[in-house]
Amino acid sequence: MASTSSGSSYKEVAQRMKLIQEQQKKVVENMKKIKYKIAVLSSKGGVGKSFVTVSLAAALAVKGRKVGVFDADVHGPSVHKMLGLPTGLGLPARADGTIEPIEVPPGLKVVSVGLLLPTDETPVIWRGPLKTSAIRELLAFVDWGGIDYLLIDLPPGTGDEQLTIAQLIPQLTGVILVTIPSEVSKSVVLKAAAFARKLNVPIIGIVENMTYFECPDGSKHYIFGKGAAKEIAEQFNIPYLGEIPIDPRIREANDAGKIFFLEYPDSKASKAFLSIAEKVMEIVEKQGGAQAGQGAQ
Repeated sequence: MASTSSGSSYKEVAQRMKLIQEQQKKVVENMKKIKYKIAVLSSKGGVGKSFVTVSLAAALAVKGRKVGVFDADVHGPSVHKMLGLPTGLGLPARADGTIEPIEVPPGLKVVSVGLLLPTDETPVIWRGPLKTSAIRELLAFVDWGGIDYLLIDLPPGTGDEQLTIAQLIPQLTGVILVTIPSEVSKSVVLKAAAFARKLNVPIIGIVENMTYFECPDGSKHYIFGKGAAKEIAEQFNIPYLGEIPIDPRIREANDAGKIFFLEYPDSKASKAFLSIAEKVMEIVEKQGGAQAGQGAQ
């Protein structure tokens, strides 16, 4: 009886390993169709990483690039809501087993676990292996349709999701770090930078969100501190991509499911994202990622 049970268990494990290998091959094939794969990382929650991801994606699209956004935050997906997509909308599946991303203006293709959950209140109570499996399957079966950029919004930390993306995606173009000016955020984001360097993933640069608040009279107030991102850039020898000022309309747009960058194109924050997009394009396209690689040595 024990022998039968053991044999059955071995067969199940073997089948499972074969399935994983097949999915990993599909990930490699799928990712080869995408020119640039960029993960957005912070390690610190509450710094506006998803907002930066969505805004940068929109700016790249406006600059004429075909862009996809993959929300890899399994426990707290929010990208879909910022783009006006309701939780539970679903993802279209084709007869050949591939999955079609949802497309929103300005031509962004979006995939998020949030689109597969029934309600906003539904918790995802998954351990590491299940999260890894979900991310791997989405990377393997989503048909991005030959996009130029895939921006991957990672959750805070340096755990399962981050390792999965870094290890599964062949020739990951690099990571963009996001921080706010506070010392607390700086100390945590330093871990993200060290994480990328340890895994030999290029650091494309760093973005500082919530840098200052500007009053109607033009005076600037550095509410959360000053200089953290530039210090990290100097320490790791990586580009300082830019700073995003505090704007109350950002929260309003995010809550309403509207892309701030498109709603307020003349704002300083939107102009900053255009500049950041241009710098990212310069680094990964014209310089072939060479400058980004400096931070990962």
